[in-house]
Amino acid sequence: MKKAIAIAAHPDDIELTMAGTLLLLKKAGYEIHYINLSGGDCGSMEYAAEDLRKIRLAEAKNAAEILGAHFHPPFCNDMEIVYDVKKLKRLTSIIREVKPNIVLTHSPEDYMEDHTNTCRLAVSASFARGMRNFKTDPALPVDTYDCTIYHALPHTLRVNFRRRIIPGAYVNTASVHSTKLAALRSHISQQKWLDVSQKMNSYLKAMEDVSLEVGKMSKVFKHAEGWRRHLHFGFCTADDDPLKDLGDDYLINKSYEESLEII
Repeated sequence: MKKAIAIAAHPDDIELTMAGTLLLLKKAGYEIHYINLSGGDCGSMEYAAEDLRKIRLAEAKNAAEILGAHFHPPFCNDMEIVYDVKKLKRLTSIIREVKPNIVLTHSPEDYMEDHTNTCRLAVSASFARGMRNFKTDPALPVDTYDCTIYHALPHTLRVNFRRRIIPGAYVNTASVHSTKLAALRSHISQQKWLDVSQKMNSYLKAMEDVSLEVGKMSKVFKHAEGWRRHLHFGFCTADDDPLKDLGDDYLINKSYEESLEII
């Protein structure tokens, strides 16, 4: 069976930017997996870290169950997702256990370093899946199957210097939007926190607005998620693009593809 894994920083990041694609892959016959590297212990003005970690773990498990995904527990704290060997060994072990054909992860350019460091760890862990002399924690055997990495759009749809990110492809998420919304709704603890910390007047509406905006960018879909495919070296063949398994729900941005050859 083909497999896909979503690797994000915090509980709710998958639901905000990746869950629609993950749901469609499940419909297409993929076994889907879900991991947030951090337990989300800093995302509150009212709960102590230990209490919040338990709350958010329960919320994330519930969201994964709604999505029908295999849940993998976090192993970091908020603001402690740094690129180091210890975390790389843990994540590589999970990659070797799951053996995903598709890895969905954050954009390498995003407003928060927890996101960008998660992206770096996801890419390196996927690269190290077949490196015999790289020892994981826990130790698992290597494998050299094809694995394609896709980067989600940043939450703001912009890099830190305010330039708009243009996706290389769009996934039509309209048919699974209600389920994506239900999974996001599981993260009850985050509504007040994001209102205060990031001026999101409505947590659910923020996801809805981005989904509609990316759909508008596609010029075809109402709700969409945008993706950029990682360079294939060390992962798969040059023409591997397994999101094509989504059929008419997958739209390649031809102008983006053409721009890749401009010097």
